[in-house]
Amino acid sequence: MGYTLEVKPSQIPHEDAGKGLFLQGEANIGSVIAFYPGVVYPPAYYRYILGYPRVDAQNSHLITRYDGTMINAQPWGAGGESREIWDWTSSPEPKHTMQADEKGSDLDGTHVGGNLEVLERRNPLAFAHFANHPTKGMFPNVMIYPYNFPLLEKDMRPYIPNVSFGNGEETDTSKFGSFRLKTWKSNNNESKVPVLKTLVLVATRAICDEEVLLNYRLSNSEHIPSWYTPVDEED
Repeated sequence: MGYTLEVKPSQIPHEDAGKGLFLQGEANIGSVIAFYPGVVYPPAYYRYILGYPRVDAQNSHLITRYDGTMINAQPWGAGGESREIWDWTSSPEPKHTMQADEKGSDLDGTHVGGNLEVLERRNPLAFAHFANHPTKGMFPNVMIYPYNFPLLEKDMRPYIPNVSFGNGEETDTSKFGSFRLKTWKSNNNESKVPVLKTLVLVATRAICDEEVLLNYRLSNSEHIPSWYTPVDEED
């Protein structure tokens, strides 16, 4: 592809920045830079996210698509070292105020979201959740783009770093593997293809050996962190 991704201490000068995402090499405008990995929650299953309803209180790796689909990258972390069964139901999570037996939990495989999928944990692009918001005087170089992975070939499934929580019953669904997925019609309108709703980061300009920065657009949020600076007045 002409570039690789690396996670290392961010260049953003505030203590909450932590690790950042860096691109080594060159990527052209319009290139897919990274996938946003993790557990995909349709709106009907928000209540199963740890800490509900304040799901973002101890989790900075949550992101929402325009259609309300939420992705929690926290269980994915930095991935792994091999293709393996990703038992995300037992991944460590921070403490939360809700008891698992009260609201459910994405840690408990006995609840509605329990899944086991063979995924490529070494996925070289599954690091979008490490992209930081630019500080004052800096500008984003990627944007969020919603993408529905069509699951046409089982051999490709391990390279999609997401699993779906629940059965996707809010839309027409089709069984695929151990979970249900939204479907879309092919051009010939004769068949339906299962898809997995995700997000990717796309380069908004040419990027060369630099940190990947994403506009978080938090200005309309109820709780804005002290380090947040809007990229422009419309944010």
